Amino acid sequence: MTPPRKSRRRNWPPHFVLVPGLLISFFARKLAANPDLVEIKSVAPSIVVELRYATSHNVTGRTLYPNGMRALILPSVAQQLGGAQKFLRQYDYGLKIWDAYRPREAQLLLWQLAGKRLDYIADPENGFGSMHSWGVSVDATLVDVWGRPVTMPTDFDEFSPAATMYYQGIDPLVRAHLRLLQVAMAGNNFYGLRTEWWHFTTADWKRYVPYQEAKESLDRNGAKPEKLKSASPKDLNSKT
Repeated sequence: MTPPRKSRRRNWPPHFVLVPGLLISFFARKLAANPDLVEIKSVAPSIVVELRYATSHNVTGRTLYPNGMRALILPSVAQQLGGAQKFLRQYDYGLKIWDAYRPREAQLLLWQLAGKRLDYIADPENGFGSMHSWGVSVDATLVDVWGRPVTMPTDFDEFSPAATMYYQGIDPLVRAHLRLLQVAMAGNNFYGLRTEWWHFTTADWKRYVPYQEAKESLDRNGAKPEKLKSASPKDLNSKT
């Protein structure tokens, strides 16, 4: 009989668990030398950035990112976001980025502070971790032409039935906003996540992550990126 496959677990140094401040300082230095990522605003300057994990306004109530953390992503994904932004500007809307590349050390800190009580946070000791840590995913919402937030199904990381990809609420304006966001993202080669309307992953994610390991993890957690249904420009003309 073939022995069961052992899961690959990372041997994190003890200070990663005990001293969050040192952990943030450590990956701040690593970010400065990462040649594989670009700043989203360098490709699309009009995109609004509000990294929630760079503030205490997130599910942990703690700041997880270092001071001056920028919204970084793979270059090809940045180009996709630029395309989505250009599309939205035609309708006097734009993108706001709540999260982009998330260092593995930040994922560990997120897991320590909230993962054991919240099922949706990826365990960094899984071996694969979060899609964010591969630079292929963003958390995004809509803003108006002046950069102000518009009504959406929920706030960031607010997990309730309303947070699903296909909003079933009664507010027609919320439905219209979510539909516009999904049309913009789907039209620029992004997939969605069934449980998080704000989470988008490039449809080409398999090119950038260890596919077999990722597939096993995503299938197990029910977090596989999904093609956005009925997301095309003609949907914007349909009744809400």
